[in-house]
Amino acid sequence: MAEIVCVANQKGGVGKTTTSVNLSYALACLGQEVLLIDLDPQSNASSGVGVVVKEGERSVYNLLTKTAPFREVVRQTSNELLDVLPASKDLAGAEVEFVNIQGREKVLKETLSTIRNMYNFIIIDCPPSLSLLTINALVAADSVITPIQCEYYAMEGLAHFINTTGKVKQFLSPNLKVDGGILTMYDARMNLANQVKDEVSKFYGDKVYKTAIPRNVRLAEAPSYGQSIIEYDPSCRGTKAYIELAKEFLVRRGFKEEDLKEYNLAAAQNAGYDFGG
Repeated sequence: MAEIVCVANQKGGVGKTTTSVNLSYALACLGQEVLLIDLDPQSNASSGVGVVVKEGERSVYNLLTKTAPFREVVRQTSNELLDVLPASKDLAGAEVEFVNIQGREKVLKETLSTIRNMYNFIIIDCPPSLSLLTINALVAADSVITPIQCEYYAMEGLAHFINTTGKVKQFLSPNLKVDGGILTMYDARMNLANQVKDEVSKFYGDKVYKTAIPRNVRLAEAPSYGQSIIEYDPSCRGTKAYIELAKEFLVRRGFKEEDLKEYNLAAAQNAGYDFGG
């Protein structure tokens, strides 16, 4: 049965969608069957893996409102182990429709209950706000990962988000686990980045992922081509960082690092990528 992982932060521009897309793709490259759910009406995670919902096509909105079955909504990406439930602008209206529904915060959880045995991991990309959609994602999730940009206001936003996560855990989802924080747009040459890293480490302790995502131009370019960084530039620092992040993610879940390295090399060769030994 899949672990459902919510990638969320109420602050925008922190690398949330970039992390959702590239972590999902990297996990697929490591042999995991992954479903990426785009729960943001802006649809950036969908377009980031090359999927754009055209007029009249089904999206995750239809799945949530029970106007289309899973098989009519799910789309395969360029990696055969990675599927996506794409978003569309219709998703913005879902919150209004949910207002009068009893148990509205559990709509996504109930929707995923019938399909979670099809994957190893389900990654949810949330809107950059504490909306009803984000609450649905947190309630449906087993764990939550928070991308944290290495900048001045990072800790303030993180504190608010952790407070909200605590309330969701207390009142709606007692089994929700805070998996940890991921530092994004990290530049070790900048004092501010290192200060944020130190503060986040104090806040999260050993829950902070050791792999930090570097500030990388190629990471910023990849979405405009509808590709993950792994497809767009297999040899850049961004690709290597997300592959390492995916390995660390799996090791936290009981996988053996030596097995991942062996599989990673095989997967890289099969896909035509070169991730190193």
